[in-house]
Amino acid sequence: MAEARGAEETRAEDTWTYFEGAWHPGNVRMMGPRTHAAWLASTVFDGARAFEGVTPDLDLHLARINRSAAAFGLEPVVAEGTWAELVRDGLRRFAPDAALYIRPMYWAEGGLGGAVRFDPASTNWCLCLYEAPMPPPTGFTATLSPFRRPTPDAAPLDAKAGCLYPNSARAIAEAASRGFGNALMRDALGNVAEFATANVLMARDGVVYTPVPNGTFLAGITRGRVIALLREAGVTVVEATLTVDDLMGADEVFSVGNFAKVVPVTALDGRTFGPGPMFRKARELYWAFAHRG
Repeated sequence: MAEARGAEETRAEDTWTYFEGAWHPGNVRMMGPRTHAAWLASTVFDGARAFEGVTPDLDLHLARINRSAAAFGLEPVVAEGTWAELVRDGLRRFAPDAALYIRPMYWAEGGLGGAVRFDPASTNWCLCLYEAPMPPPTGFTATLSPFRRPTPDAAPLDAKAGCLYPNSARAIAEAASRGFGNALMRDALGNVAEFATANVLMARDGVVYTPVPNGTFLAGITRGRVIALLREAGVTVVEATLTVDDLMGADEVFSVGNFAKVVPVTALDGRTFGPGPMFRKARELYWAFAHRG
């Protein structure tokens, strides 16, 4: 297949995609101008990680892509075991310790009626693995975004759907225009939801707090894993409705997400933070879990 050109230049050997029964190197073309997903965003995906020879919680990510497809109205035509076999096959194409992003995807090829509605029977899929270095745990700055997360009655928030991410992208772009590395997003009621690219945790007086899932943000797999590990280690973790003032009054703030795992927040608008003991404990516990085998 021909290699598509994009703004992000990659070497062919940095990316392998399984599509239509075969592995293809590079950023292959898979959609045409009449593909429903290409112009009306009928896509869902998931993202797992390979790093240092491990793939933590891969099974949970592969289960979630099928749940996302079903919730979105697509047909999850790939069994979880098949996804897993393909991932194992794809990993062999890279160095054993390569840092990779593992992205299964479903999308609709065709529409029904006036084409706004997609045809579930036209569901197509691929699996893409590509090199993506793990960000160093040096932290990032964030600012309160003017953009908010949608409500469940306004967007398909029960799926990891591609159409949700332009809102996060514009939040990051707006934050970058003011010199910040990420954006803190609120829900429709003004309470803290998440960062534009990851879930948010804070610590105060030895207790860790995180926004309670209310349907406006994805309560991520890495978030759930870190919460469980902290609780197993004897740390009190409280899921609660949090305000921006709560975060500004925290001893430390950090993010958890699949791409970077556990990363400290060094500043939130005018408030500076240092990497704190709860961040360090969370990261150490996660790394130990990931390498446990």
